[in-house]
Amino acid sequence: MEFLEIPLFDDDVFKMFIRFGFNLLFLFLIARFAILTNPQNREFAFTAGMLNITVFFICFALKKLELGIGMALGLFAIFGVLRYRTNSLPIKEMTYLFVVIGIAVINSLSNKKTSYVELVAVNSLILCAAVLKERFIANGGTKSKKNGINGGKPRKQVVEYDRLDLLSPEKRDDLHADLIQRTGIPVSRVQVQAIDLKQGSATLNVWCEPEAPSKE
Repeated sequence: MEFLEIPLFDDDVFKMFIRFGFNLLFLFLIARFAILTNPQNREFAFTAGMLNITVFFICFALKKLELGIGMALGLFAIFGVLRYRTNSLPIKEMTYLFVVIGIAVINSLSNKKTSYVELVAVNSLILCAAVLKERFIANGGTKSKKNGINGGKPRKQVVEYDRLDLLSPEKRDDLHADLIQRTGIPVSRVQVQAIDLKQGSATLNVWCEPEAPSKE
């Protein structure tokens, strides 16, 4: 049965739900065991999840047009250079966006020549790579633990700063000292994100060293 020369139903809807459930499973595992290892990434996890779901349905819906690898590469080109206008995305978050886009494209565009064992293997390897990276690289190495340093990474904060006279490279130490005095947090690195000359202020990306574990 058709309406306006478009079929009302075909068997591909079952394939869509099965593929989507498979994709959703590995998206959940990556979000749970890789992205959400840092509680501050909850908002980003939502963004990554919605991007994965949207790309999956775009690819699946356009699959019958036989655009093939050209469409997949086009999506990578579009979303790979995606930069939100409010804040630039860190390299790590851009990488995770690339990962969730990748599994969405793989799970939606694979055809009869790709077995389910291959799909499981590919998704599992991506999942394992992300989890191992978070466990053994992002959390620091054994050397940090031996030195009594917290395994966490420096935390990034966005600060609106009102002293433009301290932004020059030769006054870097004075800038750090002023930020430490006014905020009370251990500043390790500062990056100028934007300068508003009319308002006489600047937006700074400030990295704070994680607190050392207390000795009892």
